[in-house]
Amino acid sequence: MDDQTQLLRQVHPSFVQDGKITSQVFRPTPKDDKKLSSYDGDLITPEASYAHFTSRADCRSAGVVSITTAECQALDLQAVADPKEFLEHVLIDFSEFEKKEIEKKAKILRANAESRDWLYKP
Repeated sequence: MDDQTQLLRQVHPSFVQDGKITSQVFRPTPKDDKKLSSYDGDLITPEASYAHFTSRADCRSAGVVSITTAECQALDLQAVADPKEFLEHVLIDFSEFEKKEIEKKAKILRANAESRDWLYKP
């Protein structure tokens, strides 16, 4: 990964309101242990990431958006490859931050992703 690597995020259908993504797309849930799952856009296309994600019965996605590693770094968030899960897996680490900071960072990441628009929508 380099600074321009796109980190692909699947958007749960409930995280879309009036056709726009909410900041929840970039907020880790308690089960995430403050680490947000994404795909390394250098290793997989948005469409292939969608197919991989939705191939599991318990995973739904309204489509794929992205942020870059540089945008994460600007917010002091580390993007770390996690190939143990699957080859293209990346974790965005929010573990150093409290809830309010995470929410603020998620809003900035949402704006960055929105400026790029959907990379893939079924």
